[in-house]
Amino acid sequence: MARYPTNGLTLDQASAIITAARAKGRELNLQPLTVVVLDAGGQVKAMQREDGSSLLRPEIALGKAYGALALGFGGRELARRAQSMQGFMNALSDIAGGKAVPVPGGVLACDANGVILGAVGISGDLSAQDEVCAVAGIQAVGLKPDTGDAE
Repeated sequence: MARYPTNGLTLDQASAIITAARAKGRELNLQPLTVVVLDAGGQVKAMQREDGSSLLRPEIALGKAYGALALGFGGRELARRAQSMQGFMNALSDIAGGKAVPVPGGVLACDANGVILGAVGISGDLSAQDEVCAVAGIQAVGLKPDTGDAE
């Protein structure tokens, strides 16, 4: 039997995260969501854009996940740092080619030991609501979400 590296999250986990995150969005009657799941190497593992989701939602969702993964902090911490360290965050955005979006809705997916396995970014509704859906998706596969706030 061949074994392949997963680079963190498996495709099955990424798909299940998206399904659960979207279900949470429908439960809360949110605007159409776009969900992006990145593996530990920062590569897109899976993405879904709900019907009616506006034009740049995939890029915004990717930026939320990418920013969190790039610095190892959930979106809430990135947002705080964007306020207090504007020069650094501007440089980060430049270095990342504009792909880092420092707002809630980018959530790290960690194992029980706190090892980062990937990140989820969601865009479509208010950032705090996007984050609720990301957390639900990550928890649905038995992983620990890191939003950037202390537990």
